[in-house]
Amino acid sequence: MTTLPVRGLGRTIFRRRARAGNSERKMPVGRQLLLQALCLFIAFTVIFPILWILSLSVDCRGLSRPDGLNLIPPCITFEAYGNVIEQPTSNPVSFLELARNSFFVASSTAVLSVLIGVSAAYAFARLDFKGREILMVAVLGVLMLPAVATIAPLFVLLTRVQVGDFTLGRTLLGVMVAVVSSTLPFAIWNLKGYLDTIPRELEEAAAVDGATRNQSFIKIILPLAIPALAVTGFLGFIAGWTEYYFTVIFISDAPQQTLAYALNGLVGQFATQTPWSEFSAFAIMFALPVSVVYLFLQKYIIGGLAVGGVKG
Repeated sequence: MTTLPVRGLGRTIFRRRARAGNSERKMPVGRQLLLQALCLFIAFTVIFPILWILSLSVDCRGLSRPDGLNLIPPCITFEAYGNVIEQPTSNPVSFLELARNSFFVASSTAVLSVLIGVSAAYAFARLDFKGREILMVAVLGVLMLPAVATIAPLFVLLTRVQVGDFTLGRTLLGVMVAVVSSTLPFAIWNLKGYLDTIPRELEEAAAVDGATRNQSFIKIILPLAIPALAVTGFLGFIAGWTEYYFTVIFISDAPQQTLAYALNGLVGQFATQTPWSEFSAFAIMFALPVSVVYLFLQKYIIGGLAVGGVKG
């Protein structure tokens, strides 16, 4: 039976502890203070505009224009929120009706972007077919174009889709189709990059057990791709919720207007013609649903955004 020399073993343990201590050496105090000050400054620049808009929305003075960067108003009232909920603009449309229209566009965009995007991404990631590389480059080329550049051709194309008195380019359905067309290229490339990280061996093992390609896609690929699907759906929801350009061009009837359209309608030609309390209250209520959706999907969104750094 052999034994290790105690003296040599002690030296080895001491060296390992010394190395660990060196690797865990604390950051100098000056550098810590500098980094903390930088973090506080960044947090202040992000939070301050939100707090200022919130303060302006509850200011009872009804300012014709903002008079300063004051976070604490002299008196507080929630009258602006009541006015916005009842009738935010001169058009006879309530806030809830506008929110319903925006939610239709946003939710439809999120769902269709995920469904169509993951199907196309799976085909690009797993299938070898003729013209695959050309199609991928074409999708990338569309992704590089700004969404504004596609407004005119999409408007002409969708307005030619008519069934009786129904014109697709004049409805919220047409706006949704236009927004989906602008979000799909990103959805396809984002999901393809994630699907490439999923090992093919999982599908091969399922095929050995008798599973078809569709069954492998539904029962194996989709559950593993939930973080990427959540990120894609969330970004699609934001794109539909905040959509303005397509709505302005496509929609002319007040009952079909969205929140983004109505929020822009509050802006007057001059600063004194803008109801700043109502505008601020509208902005807070406009941003609130997106924040709620993010809180529900936060776990999956963080996982989907970070996956590129931990998977090769």
